[in-house]
Amino acid sequence: MKAAVLLPAILLAAGMAGAQDYLNCHFAPGWEPSGAKRDYVSDNLYDYKDGGAEGYLIFGFVRMQGITCASGENTLDIDVSQMADADAAYGIFAANRDPRLPVVRIGMGGQVQPQSASFARGSYYVEIVEVASEPNRDDSATMRAFATGIEARIEGRDTAPEALQWFPQEGLASVRLVPESVLGLKQLQRGYVATYAQGQAFTVQEASPQAAAETLKSLRERFDGAAPAAVGDEAFQAQAKYLDGVCIFRKGRYVAGYANLPASRQAVALAAKLAARLP
Repeated sequence: MKAAVLLPAILLAAGMAGAQDYLNCHFAPGWEPSGAKRDYVSDNLYDYKDGGAEGYLIFGFVRMQGITCASGENTLDIDVSQMADADAAYGIFAANRDPRLPVVRIGMGGQVQPQSASFARGSYYVEIVEVASEPNRDDSATMRAFATGIEARIEGRDTAPEALQWFPQEGLASVRLVPESVLGLKQLQRGYVATYAQGQAFTVQEASPQAAAETLKSLRERFDGAAPAAVGDEAFQAQAKYLDGVCIFRKGRYVAGYANLPASRQAVALAAKLAARLP
């Protein structure tokens, strides 16, 4: 009986220990822990990130754990943030990455620079930042070693969100996750926005087709002169202040569309192409 009681506790302890393997300074030779490990939740993240905390909280921040490593005069901070879900983790990575540099295949996506690295995997966002004694020191190999070592110890999704592939690629400049008020519309609480040479497209996933229908109805009531459009399961088009030519449609549990085009008929034509790519 005693063994049966102890076994779950042993398994739980082993699982917790395994989950902390990524807070490790030995992914590259010559690095050792320096100081105590860090642990922050939403209530005290400001103590660590100060003015930058809001950028985490807006993406559904849950918890951050970190460690500082040292090698001679050089230090390395590793921070692993658990976000609300994989979309949020990728979203904060995309928001913070350097758009001038390529995204590399680490987790769902990552970047490696001479003295820093970052990536997202599952619901986790990982940042690695070195403070080097030589400002121009190139430690890219060390950054990659730490990033790949940590990534191998984190569970969860390791492919980019499908939503990135839903948007037509022609003229596409960027895609990002907007954590609230997509296109400045409070009805669209969280979704992906694609920016093109002309116009913007968006997709928002609701909990159900019924919820999506309610959102579309609320949006239609917002736009004066909205007219029906033959896109998806139901849609409307309009000319709107600040958003210009607009077409918003529902397909299943998705609300999506185009805005910022010269005429609503152009938005309708492009929205039809987007609707064909949605699941």
